[in-house]
Amino acid sequence: MSGSTTDSAPENEHDGPSETVAPSAHEPSAQEPPAQADEEKVAAVRRVSEAGRRWRAAQLAGCAALLAVALTGGSIAFGALRDGGTATVASSSSALSPGLMASGDLDAGIRAIQTHLRAQPKDFGSWATLGLAYVEQARTKGDPSRYPQAEQALKRSLELEPDNDQGLTGLAALAAARHDFKGALTYADRTLKQNPYNERALSSRIDSLVELGRYAEASKAADLADERRPGIPVFTRYAYVHELRGDVRTARTVLERALSTATTPGDIAYVASALGQLAWNQGDYDTALTDYARALAADDAYLPALEGRARAQAASGDRAAAIKGMEAVVARYPLPGPLVALGELYEDRGGDGDKAKAGDQYALVDAWTALARANGVNADLDTAMAAADHGDKAAALRAARAELARRHTVHTADALAWALHVNGRDKEALPYARQATATGYRNASFLYHRGIVELAAGDEKEGRSLLHSALKLNPGFSPLGAREARKALKEASE
Repeated sequence: MSGSTTDSAPENEHDGPSETVAPSAHEPSAQEPPAQADEEKVAAVRRVSEAGRRWRAAQLAGCAALLAVALTGGSIAFGALRDGGTATVASSSSALSPGLMASGDLDAGIRAIQTHLRAQPKDFGSWATLGLAYVEQARTKGDPSRYPQAEQALKRSLELEPDNDQGLTGLAALAAARHDFKGALTYADRTLKQNPYNERALSSRIDSLVELGRYAEASKAADLADERRPGIPVFTRYAYVHELRGDVRTARTVLERALSTATTPGDIAYVASALGQLAWNQGDYDTALTDYARALAADDAYLPALEGRARAQAASGDRAAAIKGMEAVVARYPLPGPLVALGELYEDRGGDGDKAKAGDQYALVDAWTALARANGVNADLDTAMAAADHGDKAAALRAARAELARRHTVHTADALAWALHVNGRDKEALPYARQATATGYRNASFLYHRGIVELAAGDEKEGRSLLHSALKLNPGFSPLGAREARKALKEASE
């Protein structure tokens, strides 16, 4: 699901037994602190499904250490994995499957594959799996320095076995992770020519079409994927396509059905978090907190659920719990969305030293952006959104224009509209702000941005209506944005 970033939810494969988690029946009492109530929800859900569940070990470094390691390019030497043998080893889909990579300790899984490849250096399938593992490692640790390693492993797979579908789908995943969605679509289509039922390629194709703004084609691709390979990766994408069109009811129904079929901790956490994000977008914070509790009962270290819970806590008024939770997230997952969210929570609190703390978070966004670009990631959308509110406004506009040249989505339209607005160019911003809300996607931030632009462009009635709609839909969509929306409404009424 879409959250603070624009990418569709990535495929999440997990191994290991688990039970489907039912919603908690626990309700907090009037005397119960909100943060404690949230923890009780997790505990209540966990009791339902605890028996027999394997818990994943989370081995993630702190934010500063992570950036330091990434910036020094600490990597595993490929020289140790050079072709040393003469026998060609056939690759089997069951050997060292990508599911192993998410079944527990990702780092341990990578080490196991490296050991295997030292003995069997011509196993093209395992080279593809290693490449996918590096992509997953980069994603889960917020460490783009892994992408060049992923590319090298995937190219090795394709050198050994040209056009093998495992290697091609790995390149599709890598291109998508770098925000090269045209490239991802090309590789997904090439994969599907080799194997029309490749689940990863079907999913990557939907993601790419969504991120290119080709929503009608994305809907058809989701229908085709549902026919060929129905399952959780396809269901979650199918739901997101409907959410983008404003069909929240169908999106939730599909996700609930997906959750009912989930059997592993990872899948449960993944789908329940998507449900939480959907509920949060609609301002239903109690449901969102329950959904995130379901996710954390399955995997108490699942970062999207921890981030989502912190946002829902903030929107519910429990700022202390939200800050504590978001601090834990950015210490392990220093990506622009959580960093900006934490900075804004500090600004909203306004205590001694909070302004400086917020500035530190925004500076880390700049550090991540530089690191991402150095490793082939297109970070213009992240730059545009963060810089428009908390950085160089001219840079925000340049980045938003560059992003729109690559893809025409509601998110890029919104980013360009807002960047134009903060640069005082509201007449130019207006068509893009309207484009961002044209599909029916129910997003309070988009409504807020358009409302402000409409007011600045001179349409007071429309601007006030849109700001009212934003606050009615999701009154806690942003600690600072919601405050500014209320302020603008008050000023427009005077």
